[in-house]
Amino acid sequence: MTKRLITVGHSPDPDDAFMFYALAHDKIDTGNYAFRHELQDIETLNRRAMRGELEVSAVSIHAYAFLMDKYALLPSGCSMGDKYGPMVVARKALTIDDVRTLKIAVPGTLTTAFLTLKLLLGSHVSYDIVPFDQIIDAVASGKFDAGLIIHEGQLTFQNQGLHLVVDLGVWWQQQTGLPLPLGGNVVRKDLGADAMKEISRLIKQSIRYSLGHRRDALTYALNYARDMDRDLADQFVGMYVNDWTLDYGPRGREAISRLLSEAHKAGIIPNPVQAEFVE
Repeated sequence: MTKRLITVGHSPDPDDAFMFYALAHDKIDTGNYAFRHELQDIETLNRRAMRGELEVSAVSIHAYAFLMDKYALLPSGCSMGDKYGPMVVARKALTIDDVRTLKIAVPGTLTTAFLTLKLLLGSHVSYDIVPFDQIIDAVASGKFDAGLIIHEGQLTFQNQGLHLVVDLGVWWQQQTGLPLPLGGNVVRKDLGADAMKEISRLIKQSIRYSLGHRRDALTYALNYARDMDRDLADQFVGMYVNDWTLDYGPRGREAISRLLSEAHKAGIIPNPVQAEFVE
């Protein structure tokens, strides 16, 4: 039997690797579907999704606002910052007002990190785009006075002597009382309703398998952990693969609605967004 090939894009970092472990290593029965994985940084995946290139992809929630014609959100696979999230870091102790006058290294303009930074600082942010895994070094070396960091850099930036200016997940929680929805998985709508539902089920099953076989899944995820030992990688995975990841739930969906609503009010997203989920 020829299986239907589904290309899945996700980031080369421990939490995504952990999430997709069961699919990548044939730990679950995928029935009529075969999955091929393409690993790229989140901003590249955002741009590819804008062109509809991948059947399934991790994307930033910010980017999703521009993808709704092509993709629906899967209920599983979100990265939720629950009182933590992307951070602005600097070589010396700075205030938020200090940062307003600086050029900031950012991981991409479609990232939710960049969206949240603009909500904090106002629409005018001076920035240069730097690959996410080079931002800490770029700040530490003096190329930039401040950087917006995502992924495991949130746990390792102090190793380079950098200072935390603001944790955007903490700031968002203080403003709204909600977690910060950073990323999610999307599925292309032209696959059809039945395929979308089955893919959704399989991805949820993959996440559940990894949570139930944590040691093996973490061992695989360590292949994508930069500057982290097993304990730190386990901590990072726990931050972004948890109950939120199995399903957004009502509060997670409210968080998406609020974030995109605030972005529209601030003029960052041109049109109102009504998120569409695969049910």
